[in-house]
Formats: sequence, structure tokens, C-alpha cells
Amino acid sequence: MTEDPATEAPRPTSVDLAASFEESGVREVLQELDDTMIGLAPVKQRIKETAALLLVDQARRQMGLATETPTLHMSFTGNPGTGKTTVALKMADLLHRLGYVRKGHLVTVTRDDLVGQYIGHTAPKTKEVLKKAMGGVLFIDEAYYLYRPENERDYGQEAIEILLQVMENNRDDLVVILAGYADRMDRFFASNPGFRSRIAHHIEFPDYTDDELLQISEIMLDEQNYTFDPKARQAMAEYIVARREQPHFANARSIRNALDRARLRQANRLFQEATGPLDGPTLSTINESDIRASRVFRGGLDVDRPSQKEAAE
Repeated sequence: MTEDPATEAPRPTSVDLAASFEESGVREVLQELDDTMIGLAPVKQRIKETAALLLVDQARRQMGLATETPTLHMSFTGNPGTGKTTVALKMADLLHRLGYVRKGHLVTVTRDDLVGQYIGHTAPKTKEVLKKAMGGVLFIDEAYYLYRPENERDYGQEAIEILLQVMENNRDDLVVILAGYADRMDRFFASNPGFRSRIAHHIEFPDYTDDELLQISEIMLDEQNYTFDPKARQAMAEYIVARREQPHFANARSIRNALDRARLRQANRLFQEATGPLDGPTLSTINESDIRASRVFRGGLDVDRPSQKEAAE
């Protein structure tokens, strides 16, 4: 039975955006973004602007001023280790709280998850990934590897065509975020105009400053109940400056790798030096020698290695 339009609840003539902001839980997501991520001021500003856009869109819907779901597909560009995946996770949470995705989960994939190696393999792989991502956010890292024009037998184009169709037809149930280096993403979009036309939000992730990376290193250690002694902290600051000048520097990712190795050296040092019981502070303190033992201080290449894809280029 069709409801009589005359009995429908009247649409509001005004909307309190501040109240909607508080009720949606968006403030919690934005505050968590500020509290847990060092730096990234322009990224955080763009996320806040996107949240404002969606809150206004909801208000317009309530008042009957809008009917179409806004295009929310995004491009995250920047160097490795700048927080793109973490921000994508926060974005999924934000979109879920505002009701633009049903589940709010994040599915992270690369080319290998989407593209098959033989005829008839790509379509089912891509569709299975899309099925898992429905109701949430699909994050495609190094998205430009989907397109390999130099290989006539490459099946990436098939995955691209399926993705484009779903991005257009299911935009009210799936948000796709493409991520990678800025220059390569530009070439990718130039070669695939269908993607560019479907991406509404382009967010650039800057490299962290040296001071920000030092703060990040302290946070990473604290999360594992470790700490620097004063000389180790200074050594870490010098390490960051030197490491940035080396190939394959990956911002926070390189810092995490360096700390893993420092903890390994600390453990070996304690085994060699210990003559009796060790207390908690001793077991939890990284000292200067644990940092300066890195080959970076001897002019050598640190043990971070490029991915196979990067090495092949």
C-alpha cells in the first residue's frame, strides 16, 4: 500500500549542523586523527573539509535539497610511510559514522590481489575483492601497477574495467581509494581518464619533517614499553638526518625498521653484558650504542630494501 503523501512527516526547514556534528561521532574520529598521527596538517585539514561537506550533504537531504549520493572515491598521493593506509582506515570509520557506507571496514589490496596470470583468472579475483569490500572502503596501494601498457598480454586492463563499472554503479555502497607516488598516479590518471572522472577527492600526503620523525620514533618505542636514554635520542635525531639522504627512504616505515634493529642490538648487548638480574628500566632502555651501530653512521646503506616492483624499474 502506498503511503499518502499528505501523511508523510514534513521536511525540516532548518538543520543544526553543530548538533549533527556532535551526534554523528565525527568529532571523535577527527580528534583521534589529531591525537594519534604526528604532522600531516594539510591531510587532516582535507579530512575535516570532507567531513563538513558530508554533513552539509546530509542536511540538504533532510530538507529535500539533494537526492544523489556524492562521489566519494579518492586518491591519496605521497611517498611510502606517510600514513596513507592509516588515514584510509580513519576515513572508513568516518564514512560509516555518517552513514555513507554500511560496514565501515577497510580492505587493502595491491595489483596481485586483483590481476590474474592467465585468461579467465582476473575477473573472478577482482569481483571477489569487490565483494569483500562492499559496504566499506577498498584501498588499492600502488594503483598504477594495474596498468602496464608495455605488456600486451597483461590482464590489468580487465581489472580496471571492472573497477570502473563498480565505482560508477555502486558508489552508494563502496568507496575506492587509489594510492601511490604522485608522479606515477598522474601518469596513471592520464592513461585512464575513466578513473580521473570518478575521483572527487585528491589528497596529497607530505613527507614528515625530521622533528616529526623523531616524535614518531618515541611514540613507536613507547607503544612497546621502550624508551631512549638522552644520548640515544640525540643519536636517533642524527640517524634520521643521515637516513633521509639514502635511497629508498620510507618515512615512518624506515623509522620503524630502524627501531626494530635497535631493539635487536639492545637485546644482544644485554645478553653479552649481563652478569646478574636485570630490572625493568634496563630491559626497556635503548642506549646510544644501539643506534650508532647502524651502518648509516659509517656511510653505508641501511638494510631497508626496495620492493621487488621498485627494484625491477
